[in-house]
Amino acid sequence: MCQVALYPGTFDPVTNGHIDLICRAREIFNKVIVAVAYNPHKKPLFSVEERVAMLKKATAGMEGVSVRSFDGLVVDFAHKMKAGVLVRGVRMLSDFEYEFQMALTNRKLAGDIETIFLMPHESYSYLSARLIKEAASLGADFSDFVPDFVAQALRKKLCRRK
Repeated sequence: MCQVALYPGTFDPVTNGHIDLICRAREIFNKVIVAVAYNPHKKPLFSVEERVAMLKKATAGMEGVSVRSFDGLVVDFAHKMKAGVLVRGVRMLSDFEYEFQMALTNRKLAGDIETIFLMPHESYSYLSARLIKEAASLGADFSDFVPDFVAQALRKKLCRRK
């Protein structure tokens, strides 16, 4: 049985939905590695170092959870971390098609690594980092969707861009 799971993502920024999935994964696996992707194609608002720091703060005190950054194929990083499972969040049916395609591609690349899909709590099922950034840039109150320190960092970052 696999004891180590990798939860990869961009986490730009980390949301309460991400934290919920980390907690859910930790209930299943002895160790959960949150893997922050460089992924310059998504043009993240926060640097990888900022995203790692936010996730470390958000998961501080969670036994068995660590945060690392990676570049390249997620299956290669999973092998390096000795993780046998990739954890992916599925909020809505619209997420499933992309996530299913990615899981099948990863299975073809590394048949020894399994992908599991976890659903967040219903109160987070509509959350996405992209929508939070968009709402924040338009002045909406997004404080219920992210930890307080992330909300402050997001406000600060968006003020600098104007």
